Amino acid sequence: MIRHIVMWNLKPEAEGKSKEENARIIKAGLEGLAGKIDGLVKAEVGINFAPGGMDLCLYSELTDREALAVYQDHPLHMEVKKFVHKVIESRVVCDSEL
Repeated sequence: MIRHIVMWNLKPEAEGKSKEENARIIKAGLEGLAGKIDGLVKAEVGINFAPGGMDLCLYSELTDREALAVYQDHPLHMEVKKFVHKVIESRVVCDSEL
């Protein structure tokens, strides 16, 4: 099992929307991928309410490294990723085996 964690800081405003609106769009988009991409077992996005730190955190679980590779290039993921890259300032990622 693979744990795929990504955290982002969002631009204050992008694509005609506030940071909060874009956070909700990303959350809905990424969580909506669970059950649609083989090997993606879980996808949860948390929106940070505490001052400082990162704005969003994706916690996902995939069956194995091959499933992670499929997820990365899957058209549904690429569609969400395209929007994410328009509205973020920074990103960090950690992939690990459970």
